[in-house]
Amino acid sequence: MNKQLTFKGASINYDATGSGSAVVLLHGFLENLTMWDDLSKRLSETSRVITIDLPGFGLSDVISINHSMSTMAEVVNEVVEKEGISKCTIVGHSMGGYVSLAFAELFEKKLNGIVLFHSQAGADDDEAKINRNRTIKIVENNHAKFIRSFIPSLFTEENAVKFSSEIKRIIDSSLHTKNEGIIAALAGMRDRNDYLDLLTQLKIPVFFIAGKKDSRIPLEKINQQILLPGISEALILDNVGHMGFIEAKELTFNAIAGFISRYSTYV
Repeated sequence: MNKQLTFKGASINYDATGSGSAVVLLHGFLENLTMWDDLSKRLSETSRVITIDLPGFGLSDVISINHSMSTMAEVVNEVVEKEGISKCTIVGHSMGGYVSLAFAELFEKKLNGIVLFHSQAGADDDEAKINRNRTIKIVENNHAKFIRSFIPSLFTEENAVKFSSEIKRIIDSSLHTKNEGIIAALAGMRDRNDYLDLLTQLKIPVFFIAGKKDSRIPLEKINQQILLPGISEALILDNVGHMGFIEAKELTFNAIAGFISRYSTYV
């Protein structure tokens, strides 16, 4: 069911479906809640599933010129509160994983666990920040050209051909995203906190899903983080880039469902 709430004067769009233990699905950069349609449908058979258009994406308004990960986490908390959810599992893809960590820092007691789906806990280094600023300039000049080149690069070369129709669908959807929303997200990711220490302190389980050929989140970086949480699981995907929910659909869906089931009553 499509719903809205108001956060700091901005309209936030989200969907809620199913019943049972609560699961919150957070999309990545240039995505929106529709990316989760298949997974949401499957999980809703046994769980209460919440999908959210993060600020500036999908049907949600832009809040400010910089959407910090903590601000996005506060938006997620508003949705959780409105839905009367006391505890949930959060699955965050890429940027959504950064938001998941920010939520864990602020509201860990509301979590059964988090899934870092092609995501990681480190902050941007100096080079990455320069690249974020460069990307902001590119988006300001021609965001459509940027989107058309960026989305295919998230897949392995082989999968970019195999999933060309899915890539076209994502591009078509992303082209509706306002420049202000894209730039605010880039600024928020550029300035995000380093959550490596947080990983070592969390009392909840953390599930890493990574692609061996991910050009955005190198596997070497994930391998260094897997052992940091007290309770950690990992799924390393062969011949997969940054889009495992498409490139390895059945495997990732089953893995996420299993994690949610194992820890839905975790204390």
